[in-house]
Amino acid sequence: EQRAPWAVGVQGKEELTRGQATLGIDEALNNVPGVYVENRYNYSLDQRLSIRGAGARANFGTRGVKVLLDGVPQSLPDGQNELNNIDLADISRVEVLRGSASSLYGNGSGGVIAFTTDLTAPDALDQTARVTSGSFGTTKLQARTAGRAGLGVGSLSLSSTTVDGFRQYSRADIKQLVGAYDYALNSATSLQIRASHTEMPTALNPGALTFAEYAKNRDSAAAVNIARGANKAISQSQYSVRVHQTVGETGDWSAVAYVVRRFVDNPLATPPPGTAGATVGTYSTINRWVTGMRLDGSIALCMCADTARAPRLATGFDLERSFDIRRNSRATGGHPSVPTDTLFLHQGESVISLGPFAAIQWSPLAPLTLSGGARWDDLKFDVLDYFLADGVNNSGSRDMSAASWHLGASYVVSDLFTPYASYATAFESPTTTELNARPDGTGGFNPNLGPERIRTLEGGARGSFSSRFSYTLSVFEAYADNAIIQYLETNGRAFFQNAGQTRNKGVELGLAARAARWLDLNLAWTEADYRFVHYLMPIVVAGKAVTDTLDGKRQAGVPDRFVRFGLRARWHAASFDADHTWSSSMY
Repeated sequence: EQRAPWAVGVQGKEELTRGQATLGIDEALNNVPGVYVENRYNYSLDQRLSIRGAGARANFGTRGVKVLLDGVPQSLPDGQNELNNIDLADISRVEVLRGSASSLYGNGSGGVIAFTTDLTAPDALDQTARVTSGSFGTTKLQARTAGRAGLGVGSLSLSSTTVDGFRQYSRADIKQLVGAYDYALNSATSLQIRASHTEMPTALNPGALTFAEYAKNRDSAAAVNIARGANKAISQSQYSVRVHQTVGETGDWSAVAYVVRRFVDNPLATPPPGTAGATVGTYSTINRWVTGMRLDGSIALCMCADTARAPRLATGFDLERSFDIRRNSRATGGHPSVPTDTLFLHQGESVISLGPFAAIQWSPLAPLTLSGGARWDDLKFDVLDYFLADGVNNSGSRDMSAASWHLGASYVVSDLFTPYASYATAFESPTTTELNARPDGTGGFNPNLGPERIRTLEGGARGSFSSRFSYTLSVFEAYADNAIIQYLETNGRAFFQNAGQTRNKGVELGLAARAARWLDLNLAWTEADYRFVHYLMPIVVAGKAVTDTLDGKRQAGVPDRFVRFGLRARWHAASFDADHTWSSSMY
């Protein structure tokens, strides 16, 4: 971490759980400068996560950021992330790498977030219980059992969360089961097994309010969402196996294989094609399989006396496939229940990604670390139209590929001052959801929407003074060509296009200080400027199609200034945490 040529932030077990309700990632990740998590307290849409502006356009889920859990990608091949199966109460560590990191992990422009499951087991058998209760019907119960036996250590966590919500029609119910087991096959080889299951039978969606609805009662739900039964139900299981082996003092390798099964039932307030009605919406279902593997290894390229300074090559590849069966039908009151509630979209969507990569790290001088790497990603999108009653076959395919690379250096002047600099490229592909949004309303993929490509220049420094003070400082500027932008929303549905160029630049400051033996202070400060450089947007004025320019204007969904200050006090077994967050205005 000290020698990394990127901005890196770490949150440990205490920051994640000690004074936190563990209901959302905003509780911990907003402590990292450059990271902005907007918690809309709407479990149907999830939180909006943005790192240096990347991901701000997501209407739901997480975009533009690669998410890992115990080394297993939580990101789909097209870059979408769903974090329903991550229970923060069962996480021991979160590492955040900010900036273009596609040369390391592929599809993602904003960085990498790596979660590590808690496998702490101080005794042969250890059991804990955690109860969280709050206003608006908020209750979370977690029971955890962990233990050691011989060469193995394992844990099992079960949690149940219910929330009524501060708004009308925003109730949610989530149950999570997480199991982890590590076994030492020998002194150099370990086996890691992970399994998790999430059930979210209810996540009511109160929707966005019109100005009139907001003025009347800002805690109400959109009338159309209630009438059309907007809701989401999820059932997801994930299983993975990882083998890691150390080869003497010169290298190591690991292999991981995983499978994800996901079912989504999603009544939407979006009106379907055809005759509209006050209670008529869209009923969308997804039946998803995800399978994948990652093989990686590293080796010292010379038998030097000081192996830590020897050039080290790391290489490997990722292979992943997702397959969705998507069905959309008319729905009345949230259910296809009357004869006119007929099917209008039924298709299979497949995305396959292959990404070989290689990186080298070398310390020609003891305080100097050089790093460079490259990766090639190839994505193949396929859609098979099963709904042919409309007389049109919307089957098709799209191929997208990108090369990404990085160069970086850091220099340890002292524990108090380690400057670094890097230049990196990245790419971000459209998701299947974005490709599916065709303005003409037909199925299949939008043939005109392609990936965006990002170039990031970054510099900074980090350091610490004994155990009482540490800091991180970074300055960055990133340009995205062919940026994927939401250019239109009609009848509750968003449409996307590639829009010239955007520029994100900013300064990030993180401070941590131990003011007293019983008191810690933390500060995360981000000053940024997110702008369109070139973007011509088609609009309609007085019934006529015209073109507007957004050149030089702010991007939506992320503030230019975001500050979080935290105070952590402890006295024997008791603790007190207080956080204050402030952000500038945003659209």
